[in-house]
Amino acid sequence: MSGNMNLTLKVWRQKNSKAAGKFVTYKTDEVSPDMSFLEMLDVVNEGLVKKQEEPIQFDHDCREGICGSCALMINGQPHGPKKATTTCQLHMRSFNTGDTIVIEPWRSVAFPVVKDLAVDRSSLDRIQHAGGYVSVGTGGVPDANEIAIPKVIADEAFNSATCIQCGACVAACKNASAMLFVSAKVSQYALLPQGQTERYERAIAMVNQMDTEGFGGCTNTYQCEAECPKEIKVTNIARMNREYFNAEFLKDTKAQV
Repeated sequence: MSGNMNLTLKVWRQKNSKAAGKFVTYKTDEVSPDMSFLEMLDVVNEGLVKKQEEPIQFDHDCREGICGSCALMINGQPHGPKKATTTCQLHMRSFNTGDTIVIEPWRSVAFPVVKDLAVDRSSLDRIQHAGGYVSVGTGGVPDANEIAIPKVIADEAFNSATCIQCGACVAACKNASAMLFVSAKVSQYALLPQGQTERYERAIAMVNQMDTEGFGGCTNTYQCEAECPKEIKVTNIARMNREYFNAEFLKDTKAQV
């Protein structure tokens, strides 16, 4: 079929978190420039299945850039070369025929490999569970406009809430820090009136859980912001630090009373 691309793929293959992994080279000439990156992997897997070989394991779900499942390191970049784009929304026209593409899983102690390119990112879920809730009585469902929130605050909270928990910030960081993700979740609650009841307890709980999971610290290289497919801003990290320090100060003050 004319117009197809000839590609060489160097794909990380690993049976599980305990086994040693290695790169395996695959060549394909059945890729259309209009395919998404995951559709390209589907084509490669169809060929492997036909040859009775083990297909490449990778995570995916919505394939619409919403769920954050498509976590792949492509040529050393989380989600590949296009800015503000998830792997599932990355199209093969972003590459050239004859290219060699290196495909790896996220690299972090907190993201153990399940198989091949799929990693266990449940550590992010546990951070969210540690403080990502609001336990106040709401009564009946209120009208959306009953609580007056300044637009600038509502916009900032919404921008923080667009984080899809993919883990690209962790993969991009030299310290495998999850602070951009955690700060986005802390911010979306801290900015809104509904999140005030547990505001400070939430900051402490989520940061402590982040440390427990084994993520590294932030050294302000801003690589997390540069690689985030939803363009979450590092200003959230500054907000989270203020929330945490205020919470610790209040805790110490109450202890002295």
